[in-house]
Amino acid sequence: MVGVDQLRHAYDELVAGRISRRTFLERAAALGVAPPLALLLGRTGHASAQQGSPVAGIDFPGAPSVGTEGQTRGAGGELKLRLWQEPSTFSVHTTRRARNLLVAALVTEPLLHILPNGTLIPCLTEEVPSFANGLLARDLSSVTYRLREGIVWSDGTPLTAKDVVFTWQWIMDEANQSTSVRFYERIAAVTAVDDRTVEVSFDGPQPGWYTPFVSGSTGSIYPEHILAAGPSAHDAFLRQPIGTGPYVVESLTVENTVSIAYAINERYREPTKPSFARVTVETGGDAVEAAEAVFETGTFDLAPTLQVAGARLKEIANGDNGDLVVVPGAQVEAILLNFSDPETEVDRQRSHWQTPNPVLADRAVRRALALGIDRGSISEQFFLGSPGEPPTPNILVGLPAFTSKNTSWAFDVEEGRRLLDQAGWVLDGDVRKKDGVDLALTFAVPNESPRQQIQEVVKQGWEALGVRVEVLEINPDIFFNLSPNNELDYTHMYYDAHEYSFGPLEPVPLEFLQNWLSHNGENIAQRENLWQQPNESRYHNPDYDALYDAAATETDPAQLAATLTEMNDLLIDDAAVIPLVQLAAEAFAIAKTLRQENIAAGPFEPLTWNIANWNGTE
Repeated sequence: MVGVDQLRHAYDELVAGRISRRTFLERAAALGVAPPLALLLGRTGHASAQQGSPVAGIDFPGAPSVGTEGQTRGAGGELKLRLWQEPSTFSVHTTRRARNLLVAALVTEPLLHILPNGTLIPCLTEEVPSFANGLLARDLSSVTYRLREGIVWSDGTPLTAKDVVFTWQWIMDEANQSTSVRFYERIAAVTAVDDRTVEVSFDGPQPGWYTPFVSGSTGSIYPEHILAAGPSAHDAFLRQPIGTGPYVVESLTVENTVSIAYAINERYREPTKPSFARVTVETGGDAVEAAEAVFETGTFDLAPTLQVAGARLKEIANGDNGDLVVVPGAQVEAILLNFSDPETEVDRQRSHWQTPNPVLADRAVRRALALGIDRGSISEQFFLGSPGEPPTPNILVGLPAFTSKNTSWAFDVEEGRRLLDQAGWVLDGDVRKKDGVDLALTFAVPNESPRQQIQEVVKQGWEALGVRVEVLEINPDIFFNLSPNNELDYTHMYYDAHEYSFGPLEPVPLEFLQNWLSHNGENIAQRENLWQQPNESRYHNPDYDALYDAAATETDPAQLAATLTEMNDLLIDDAAVIPLVQLAAEAFAIAKTLRQENIAAGPFEPLTWNIANWNGTE
């Protein structure tokens, strides 16, 4: 596996003019690094800097496994995880929620993993495809994977290339309503060459060839022999998954809270792993109680995703039982704006993409709304604040090669009022009007902390501009439920604006940027596609589409970085989205008895992706 120093040396030679760009890309590919990743790793040494993280500065040759040599499987006893948000499924390809991905990663696995520094490593395969080993086509139009020999599902059935083919087919079957479709739609065919060899062909050059089947967030392989039986089989899989990972679900209890008990998968391929004989997941309460369960009472070993105001979290963390770990991330807390009219019904649906929003179609309004939000206060009051979770003007964050330096944010209500005055929105009492239209918005959030509190801060700022704001609080299980019949979910977007966190799940964020891609409406969430396409904002900008199309087939990493940055800048200049805060990839409490080095938290994988290598401190 590639060493960062080797790649940086090649990059230095490229910059000095001693080698050509083609030679640089060939060297990167020979080392197992995809062309788009080469720029990130070559320039920075890390695709995502992990300052302050236990894994800072480490160039892993594979999954970190400190202290696992010679250990006995199950000798570590019980591992206890405390979640404050309740998971609802183990099916990776029907969810995007971090809590669900976290509990699924103990059981199901992808072909490759992505380390915190952006490096690809094998999981179910023998090696990472590259030009050098002949598994990656030089025009990036196809990639071949060789499965490891002898891997079996937890029920004893052999894993084969047909399972990989089936996974793709299952995801692309509209009846399954998979949330992973956009990560796989560039695939033209997946072919089982033999039992252990699978070829993935794309519809053209694919810089993001490593996105399908990669990472525990979007790449998990599904068992054909289980799920081919149809919808009822998937219903069972939601609660009792069959996987190749180190654990199996022993029991799932849903009473007042959700409790999960895992036992070792005795058919797991590494005979000395995992260290912990059992894993129990307990849920309930809030993030403060979860943090206290590690830091103060010491009754749990790890509590992830601690969405607690920075000052309060640091206060709780001043104990002898555990440590607070903050991992910089690529996700943002953001407000998305609806460019369509949520009140007018067209073709049996509201928010039709060709029916402009009577208020938000005006760029001056959108820019004023951005100026009316105190992002600095939101960062400090409801998140960890700088440097862990700073306010941000960008939608692409945490990825050094793509983070724009051309943008800025400001909290300036007076300037927002001036823009609205200039655009003809006249104050009439407390609310502005233009051409008989009130400057009024409906603003929805999942009714969970801290979004309810942030909603109130945003509402006050917008009202100071002369906007009438109706707030909606929606149960998270409804807001994030993508059923076509659920009109309160974020993809229907039957309101003017909503807020939640999102970001790329891959080092080169092409799939993430589809959130604003139109392609003449084909990529917009509408009734015709059961609201499954990613562009929920109904944003339609041919200039943005042209940039995306150029980036999607760009194999020159420098040009790719420039184009992605330009896309970010276009969205921010057009006020198409309002980023609020750059979120940590993880802020978690970990007991001092649990080894930090092997957690390997980063922006591209669920926190538990490497749990086969977790162990106690000596």
